[in-house]
Amino acid sequence: MADDPTNIVLEHLRAIRADVHEIKMVQREHGHRLTRVQIGVAALRRDQAGDAENVAHMEARMDQMRDDIERVKRRLDIID
Repeated sequence: MADDPTNIVLEHLRAIRADVHEIKMVQREHGHRLTRVQIGVAALRRDQAGDAENVAHMEARMDQMRDDIERVKRRLDIID
């Protein structure tokens, strides 16, 4: 009889320890997944910055072309 309460407490402690271990493993996996998500977001930001740079270059080229067309129109005297 004296051993029964001790065994029950030990069983509960073992079960708690197993549950805590499982929680730690799940939390570790979530940490790894979060890291991968952060890496992906950083890559998207780099891509977005590259796209913004390309757009800026294209706008500069279009502005230059517009200026060139205006200059040609003035020389040909066909300005509206």
